[in-house]
Amino acid sequence: MSNKSVDDYLTDGIYGTRLPKDDERKQFLGTLRERIVIALTIGQVMTDKGLGKLEEAMKNNTQAKLLINGHVANKFLKEEKALADKYHIPYTTITDEESETDIGAVLTYDYAIDKEDIFIKEEVENEPKLSPEDKPTSFIAKLKHWFGASEK
Repeated sequence: MSNKSVDDYLTDGIYGTRLPKDDERKQFLGTLRERIVIALTIGQVMTDKGLGKLEEAMKNNTQAKLLINGHVANKFLKEEKALADKYHIPYTTITDEESETDIGAVLTYDYAIDKEDIFIKEEVENEPKLSPEDKPTSFIAKLKHWFGASEK
C-alpha cells in the first residue's frame, strides 16, 4: 500500500494528480523541455521571424508534432499551420486559461531528445557605433543628435 495520507487523496481529488515538472509543462504548452526540437516565442510567431528555422526543423523531424499557443490569434498562425501541412506534421492548439507563457509554438516529440538549443536567437540589427566623444550625454543632446542638429 502507498504512504498517501487522507489529505493527499483529497488534494488529488480537488486539484487533480500532480504531474512531474508541472511548471515546465505549463511553460512549454504541455510538453517537457527535453522533448522539444524548437520553440518559438509569441513574438516570433506573430512576426514570422522564426519561419525559416521552423521549416528547417520540420524537414529534419517529420515524426514530431507542433503545439501552438491558443492565445495567439489565428491570423498569425497561418504560415506555421501551412508548414505543418506541407511536411505532414500534426498540430494541436493548446489553450490553458490557468497559466501564461511566452511560448507561441513548439515542435516536439513524445519522448526525450535532449536538444541543447531549442530557442531561436534574436538577431539584433547593428546600429552605427559612436565614439565616446560623439555620444550625446543629455536628453536634449540625444534629441539634437537624432534630428541631425549639432550642439556646437
